[in-house]
Amino acid sequence: MKKLDDFNVIVLGIIFDPKRKKILIGRRGDDPFVKKLKWTPPGGRVAHGEDLEISLKIKIKEQTGLEVANLGHIFSMIPKEKKNFVLILHLCEVVKGKERVGGNLKEIKWVNPEELDDYFDIAYHPHLREYILNLK
Repeated sequence: MKKLDDFNVIVLGIIFDPKRKKILIGRRGDDPFVKKLKWTPPGGRVAHGEDLEISLKIKIKEQTGLEVANLGHIFSMIPKEKKNFVLILHLCEVVKGKERVGGNLKEIKWVNPEELDDYFDIAYHPHLREYILNLK
């Protein structure tokens, strides 16, 4: 039987700028869990007992310097690359802060939604892709 701590909850923010119609993504260094992971939405693992929304906002601020509003849950999945992870994605919008790279990210950049295919080479579910491409 697997231990409970073998299952990891990851909260990620699809940070969308409605004026520029762009999404903020971050480049990770050598990921200890998924070797092929390079670019990802900002976010991270939730500690046992932590509130999901608070954790999401803290992780995003650590990695980007930005405070965000969580506009709601948009997608959840267990990636084929890491079956003991559940990814919970939220649509977010920047409310304040000065953009800077931090946490486990090496770089952040704003990209057009249709460019994400060039960056997200793993765990990019077609339904999530469709949702993102339809952001206005």
